[in-house]
Amino acid sequence: MPQSAAPQRKEVRLFRNNRSQAVRIPVEFELPGESVYISRDGDRLIIEPVRKKGLLALLESWEPLDEEFPDIKDAPVAPKDIF
Repeated sequence: MPQSAAPQRKEVRLFRNNRSQAVRIPVEFELPGESVYISRDGDRLIIEPVRKKGLLALLESWEPLDEEFPDIKDAPVAPKDIF
């Protein structure tokens, strides 16, 4: 989501959804994804999208393999020139 030079501001109404307070986010403030992080900074609430982890983060989370890879008995196939 691109950052704008001047912060946008719009007044919206709060409402109750069962026991929770809620706010409808206007379309011009729509966030990507299906979930957000919310935090408090003084009297401000900060809402940030939860970003999906990339491939590098996934690979970093894996434990190293304890076993060795098996030897490959067959030689690789020689490339063919098709042109």
